[in-house]
Amino acid sequence: MTTASLGPNTLSIHAGEATDPTTHALNTPIYQTATFAFDSAAEKEDAVDRALEWDPGVFFYSRTGNPTTYALEQKLAALEGAEDAAVGASGMAACATALLSVLETGDHCVASADLFVITRVLLDDVLKARGIEVTHVDVTDLDAVAAAVRPNTKALFIESLSNPHMDVADLPALAALSREHDLVFVVDNTFLSPRLLRPLEHGADLVVHSATKWLGGHGDAVAGVVAGRKSLVDKVRFHLDALGAAVSPFNSWLILRGMRTLGLRMNASSTNALAVAQFLESRPEVALVSYPGLPSHPHHDLARKLLPDGYGGMMAIRLHGDVDTMGRFAAALELSAIAVSLGDVHTLVYPMPKRDNLIRLSIGCEDVADLIADYAQALDASAG
Repeated sequence: MTTASLGPNTLSIHAGEATDPTTHALNTPIYQTATFAFDSAAEKEDAVDRALEWDPGVFFYSRTGNPTTYALEQKLAALEGAEDAAVGASGMAACATALLSVLETGDHCVASADLFVITRVLLDDVLKARGIEVTHVDVTDLDAVAAAVRPNTKALFIESLSNPHMDVADLPALAALSREHDLVFVVDNTFLSPRLLRPLEHGADLVVHSATKWLGGHGDAVAGVVAGRKSLVDKVRFHLDALGAAVSPFNSWLILRGMRTLGLRMNASSTNALAVAQFLESRPEVALVSYPGLPSHPHHDLARKLLPDGYGGMMAIRLHGDVDTMGRFAAALELSAIAVSLGDVHTLVYPMPKRDNLIRLSIGCEDVADLIADYAQALDASAG
């Protein structure tokens, strides 16, 4: 069977992995090695040359390539429907190398206005300091995106579901605009995962993830991924290698392990999140619930088209009241940890006093009745 004929849950379990030919181990081994030995100098030289031409499955040094990481890359490429995927040390390593592979000094990038804060630092501080101009726009306004394009614009960078306000990007329309202006269209799909959305199918050129989040799913490993056409991913590999942004083989193994349950976890989180969002929207203490699965979300109709398999586990809420109200609510929660990450089986809350008391929720895989009961008592406690 080819990967094209397999369903997403089957790919999550089987793609990129096979029984170890030496030991018959069912799980992919952790190749915890820095270097690889050869029988001759000529064999070594050939391997180095091929590996640095990004020949898949050729290894000489784990900064450049590793068998455990390669298995993960094959799995991710299959899930994204991509020619190739490259894994790096973090989601920010993925974002940085994806952008550095398509932008040079003197180039211009159009990017979302609503972005992960460290991505914003990358764009506004790191890239600008290197002579790369960046313009932020509301990417849900296609006219604004088109107006921001300049003669030296080379890339459009967006989040498919924005952090933290949960705006839904019209990927097909943005892809058409990118093609019209000959831009490389880069989509950060961390909030949704390839189980719910495959941006390459909607016209993206590169898709990036913080694999730390939904892909790994257990909050125990940090990694990032870039997937797309091999000609583009080869340039990403060059930057990952040259900048020393290699992922640990152990972290690759942890993400591999987590990805086998990606579909199960995304289904559970999506189902739980919709129920939690509906409950929170019904409570008088809650001023805002931004979740694309709710009819009240401004991009709900677009979300229905792009996300037929579920709306994901991410939402943003705001309570009536002030920062103290927000603090009492968060402190009263018993099943939701106050934490800055997301995509865990454990539900997480991220209060944002600097964002007008917005609270980002990452809904996990607990029993939904328990989550709703916990939110109910925390809302009661928020009144003080």
